[in-house]
Amino acid sequence: MAKKKKIVKTITVDADRCNGCRACEVACSGFHATPKYSIVNPARSRIKIVTYRLDDIFFPIFAGEYTKAGCAGRESYVIDGKEYRECDFCRASCPTRNRFVEPDSGLPLKCDMCESDPPLEKPRCVDVCLNDVLIYEEREEEVEEGEELETIEIAVKALADKHGLNELIETVERVQLSKKA
Repeated sequence: MAKKKKIVKTITVDADRCNGCRACEVACSGFHATPKYSIVNPARSRIKIVTYRLDDIFFPIFAGEYTKAGCAGRESYVIDGKEYRECDFCRASCPTRNRFVEPDSGLPLKCDMCESDPPLEKPRCVDVCLNDVLIYEEREEEVEEGEELETIEIAVKALADKHGLNELIETVERVQLSKKA
């Protein structure tokens, strides 16, 4: 397969600067509302703040890939004198918790770096972060052609797992018919 260059966008986190204001969650949920900014529902946000207020711990986590099964890891870690559960750092949308699941449809959520038309200079969460906790970076990488389809395949598999393949096929057929009408 031929290789092509792709811009890879990343957001790194400086957790020591996070004060738990959750402005990133609000901005993300508003950006992804339909129509944009029509409603704020942090349950739809692709970023969540892990919060242990009594211990003064706030840590932003972005939605990652969907996984069919929950992990068995339930370890705790101590970092700079603060204790964290392993699950707190996990970015996966998994069946053992509903951190990154769309509340109405049950579909897994994944951070899309606020891709839109016209494109934003940087994701909304980074733009609204007052403490510079979230740092946006872009870099070029060579990738195999066809890797873009992986995201679509993950979403289709998640729908088929949740609703069944026949229901998924019937829904796609209805959408096709409605476009032709």
